[in-house]
Amino acid sequence: MPFIHKLEQYDRLSDTERQLLEGAIVRQRAVPKGEDMIREGDCPAESTFLIKGFAARYSLLRNGKRQITALHVPGDFVDLHSFLVKKTDHAVMAITPCTVGTIAHETLRGISENHPHLARLLAVNIVVDGAIHRQWIVAMGRRSAREHMAHLLCELFVRLRAVGLVTDDSFDLPLTQAELGDSLGLSTVHVNRVLQDLRKEGLITWRGEALAIEDWPRLQEIAEFDPTFLSLEVEPR
Repeated sequence: MPFIHKLEQYDRLSDTERQLLEGAIVRQRAVPKGEDMIREGDCPAESTFLIKGFAARYSLLRNGKRQITALHVPGDFVDLHSFLVKKTDHAVMAITPCTVGTIAHETLRGISENHPHLARLLAVNIVVDGAIHRQWIVAMGRRSAREHMAHLLCELFVRLRAVGLVTDDSFDLPLTQAELGDSLGLSTVHVNRVLQDLRKEGLITWRGEALAIEDWPRLQEIAEFDPTFLSLEVEPR
């Protein structure tokens, strides 16, 4: 299960903890591309995690413009915070056909009360979500479009590698240029121009949905990318 594999990037799980998590899953379901798995204003009784596919956390303005505020990959909880903050202030949409699983808030409450180590590991997910948001704010406010794009690609590369979805420095990136624009706060034309520049510099290739990092050290340098904010070190927590 990807989210269990992700937790093991933070600290080791005991057999009992692993079995508890596997038994905690209420159900799995398919979410079609373009459908909201979480709607703004929902008060869910369970938290949802991504098993397959890509999802986006987003908010809509009155004029219909959309801002994507997070991208979710397999292994991510898309709304673990809803266990604590009952009413959602944003929506989460399936960018691709997705498979999701859910864990009831009642079960999470039991884990928090009776399994403190496991509760701390689950809490790291919320902490990392906040760290990613901070990086996005810094990039949106202070990085050039080229640096911002490079940073997002570096982030996705490291996150997908952590759950075993990178092969030979290549990974699937099933986002349209419009969705990238909504993530970066750029027009589609500007996104296209930045991607063309990165290709010309020999930093990436992107064919279909497969994006390959051709020069990781240089891309990381351009982005000033430091993966510390993702907390992907196994250590006592």
